[in-house]
Amino acid sequence: MEKLKVESKDKDKRLDIFLQEKYNELTRSFISNLNKEGHIKVNNKIVKNGYKLNDGDTIEIEIIKAKKYSASPENISLDIVYEDDDLLVINKPQGLCVHPAKGNEKHTLVNALLYRYNSLSDINGEFRLGIVHRLDKDTSGLMLVAKNNKAHLDLAKQIQTKTCKRKYLALVVGSFKEDEGEINRNLVRSKKNRLKYEVCGINEGKTAISHYKTLEKYKGYSLVEFELKTGRTHQIRVHSSSMGHWIVGDKLYGQKSPFDLEGQLLTSYSIEFTQPTTKERLKFEIGLPAYFEKVVETLRKDN
Repeated sequence: MEKLKVESKDKDKRLDIFLQEKYNELTRSFISNLNKEGHIKVNNKIVKNGYKLNDGDTIEIEIIKAKKYSASPENISLDIVYEDDDLLVINKPQGLCVHPAKGNEKHTLVNALLYRYNSLSDINGEFRLGIVHRLDKDTSGLMLVAKNNKAHLDLAKQIQTKTCKRKYLALVVGSFKEDEGEINRNLVRSKKNRLKYEVCGINEGKTAISHYKTLEKYKGYSLVEFELKTGRTHQIRVHSSSMGHWIVGDKLYGQKSPFDLEGQLLTSYSIEFTQPTTKERLKFEIGLPAYFEKVVETLRKDN
């Protein structure tokens, strides 16, 4: 347990930001998790991450280091789009979970990474080695993986400050009233179904902003590009569904699809970021996966 005394120069700073400045090897999400688990106290009390500090506050923090990962590496095929000493850009297939979780400890991207690499960032803990951000199991496409903590922190900051640009393609039911626009609706976990998220009032949940642009229209469907301004769990799926245009194949937020699909037609097709060491600006794009392209081609013919 470490103790910190707040000085006047840090008055009114958020607790999580103050701690990230003090421990620059830790991410805000890691600090947030420490707080949720009761490892951070201010004046001997547990407070929120956004707590505004006062001059003279005493902060106690117990930094729980990530344990050595014990899962067995697995020889799972990976589509590596780009690789250097700091990072990987991976094209994740639909159906592959990103990291182990309760009830799903094997056959994940992390297991596959452990088979190939001895060095991966461990900032997000033993179950998320190398994982800077995630994609849902049935969402395919481009993902960043960090090989070391320095690169991880840099990439995470780019995502946080929106200098890392991520774009998705989705096939949605119907068409938006405006061909291009912004969906700004806060998200909160559903009380009725803990697997789901839902839109809520501006004073609830977390800020979630998605920019959309309609690329093609078909009979009853639209091909839409989404760009994330924030990165909340299920963000595009919930936002699109809340507008009455759920993503085709989405079993959680949509309705039954006439197409034979394993999951939603949503793919991360473009990612742009700055290489942490060389500071070179990198951009990668991929085409639609075969199962997605097949549906789009059928709709184009019907038009």
